[in-house]
Amino acid sequence: MSTYQKQNSKLAMDFMNEVEHAHHLRLILQTLREKQLFEKFNKCKLWLREVGFLGHVVSADDIKVDPSKISDVLDCKPPKNITEIRCFLGLARNC
Repeated sequence: MSTYQKQNSKLAMDFMNEVEHAHHLRLILQTLREKQLFEKFNKCKLWLREVGFLGHVVSADDIKVDPSKISDVLDCKPPKNITEIRCFLGLARNC
C-alpha cells in the first residue's frame, strides 16, 4: 500500500468517525430539546484537535503543560528573601 493510500484510508476513517459523532450529537441535542433542556451553542466547542484543561493541553496524541504556564514561571523574578522563597516553593509544590 502506498503512502498516499495509507493517508487516504486514514482520512476516510477519521471522516467516518466525525460523521458518526455528528449523528450521535444530533440525537443528544434532539433528546435535550424533547426534555425542554436547551444548549448554548456559543459555549460549545466541537471537533477540536486539542483542549486546554487545568494548565495542560490535551490532544489525541499526548498531554503537555500549557506553554503560557511555562513562560509565566520562566519570566518570574528570582526570590530575594526567605518569604519570597517560601512563596515560590509553595507555587512549585502545586504544579
